[in-house]
Order: sequence, then C-alpha cells, then structure tokens
Amino acid sequence: MDDLDKLLKELLNDSAFKKEHDKTRVDFELAKTIISARCEKNLTQKQLAHITGLRQSNISRIETGSCSPNVTTLQIIAEGLGKKLHIEFL
Repeated sequence: MDDLDKLLKELLNDSAFKKEHDKTRVDFELAKTIISARCEKNLTQKQLAHITGLRQSNISRIETGSCSPNVTTLQIIAEGLGKKLHIEFL
C-alpha cells in the first residue's frame, strides 16, 4: 500500500469526505476505465474522437470526470475501443 492509499483510507473515516467520495467514485472509475482502454490501444483522445465521431473535448470531459456520459455515448466509446459495454448493479 502506497502513501496515497494510506491517506485515502484515513480520509474515508471522515463521514463528510466519504459522502463526497461516494458521489464521485463512479465517475472516477469510469474515467479510469476509459483512459486505460484508450492507452491499451495506444490512442490519443483525438484519435478516439475520430474513430467514434465524438468530439475530442467531450472525451476529455469524460476522462476528467467533469461530465457523466449517457449509456449511448458509453456504447459508442466502447465500440470505438473494440470493447463491449457491460453495466452491472451490485
């Protein structure tokens, strides 16, 4: 466990921090997944935009977590990355 993981674990004991963390967790995980898949394919945001027909600025906003894409957009991104979209409730 690195220092950042230790700090996060400590911060999650604070109820206000945990509440904010829980609100943004899904967007963060989604962004991380898209960035990872894009990097696996050695694609820039601009290249992914060209493949998907989306604007590079939209991909950037999704990857920074500043917007939440709808399911249709996620499907387009998944297909552009050669992936299948799988949504699951736990």
